Amino acid sequence: MFQQRKMRLACVGAALMMAMLFITQAINMPTAHASTGNVVTPDQFHGVNWADPRDNFANDAVVPSGLSASDNYAVTYAKARAIIKGFATNLSANTVRLPINPYSVNGQFWNAYTGAIKAATDQGFKVILSYWEGTGSFQDGKIDDLTTFWQMWKTVTNKYHSNKLVYYEPMNEPHGYSDSEWTNIVVQWINTYPLVSRSQIFVSGAGYNDHVTSVCADSRLDGTFVSLHNYGFWNPNQISYDAWINDFKARIGSCAYRTVVDEWGAPMTSGWDYNGPINNNGYIAYVQAGTDLMRSWHLGSVYWPGLRNGDGYSMETLNGSGTDLTLTNNNASGVSRLKHSYGL
Repeated sequence: MFQQRKMRLACVGAALMMAMLFITQAINMPTAHASTGNVVTPDQFHGVNWADPRDNFANDAVVPSGLSASDNYAVTYAKARAIIKGFATNLSANTVRLPINPYSVNGQFWNAYTGAIKAATDQGFKVILSYWEGTGSFQDGKIDDLTTFWQMWKTVTNKYHSNKLVYYEPMNEPHGYSDSEWTNIVVQWINTYPLVSRSQIFVSGAGYNDHVTSVCADSRLDGTFVSLHNYGFWNPNQISYDAWINDFKARIGSCAYRTVVDEWGAPMTSGWDYNGPINNNGYIAYVQAGTDLMRSWHLGSVYWPGLRNGDGYSMETLNGSGTDLTLTNNNASGVSRLKHSYGL
């Protein structure tokens, strides 16, 4: 995961949008698969990440931007309510992906942090809770401490297993494990928390969530969603639209029917027009191709990040103080492409 995320004439813009719509319709869907039985299909996740300024890697409680570990439940709820409302109003989002770690859940912050989750679900938002490893020597793509990990998830699943708006991603970017090691851990997770419906589980793609083909092929994980990450900076020399379409396709394989892209992003403070000509700009090519594919293949889309203070990739800027908070868009064309990925 990226840790430091970063007018054309109206007639030209209109022509480009018509061309992109035609291209979107021409992107072939993969072979259809049998239904997984999921109540919610992937393309109903219209989301953003709400992240700690430290990129969610922390050796203490992870705290999304705008919140404070010293806030109580009521203050956390009020702040989160304003921010979630901003995501809905500005971005047409209905999903937020939130980080957790053992320090957040097993410590004092949990009582307050549940206020942020409640503020989201009270507004009808789906909430994806994802475990992040620590930083420094702990940032190795593996679970930091198994004892506190299982305790954390027991607390979380006991509280929310009956809430159909809450979803669980056992680990973000498990790159320290081989593909088979990772699927074995997820199977153990599923068996450990039998009250959690499979349709509420997001299985991270192997590596840096960079491909879902191996987790999708494991029948022991049937009925779950799978989550993919993909970033333009992973292939900085890839500057064509078609190359990025093929890049996404290779990472997804035949698993579009259950794939949510729960991290993708590009610089939103650069002034780039993501609806404009590509002109050898790999990021514009990546955003146009990725959003077209997400729309055409009916994938879930959860942008990184909707809000993260200090991150040039952030779709929103946080304004105000205390509980009087508002959000403003950083790039109108970025917002347009995000809504396009949602199918709106």
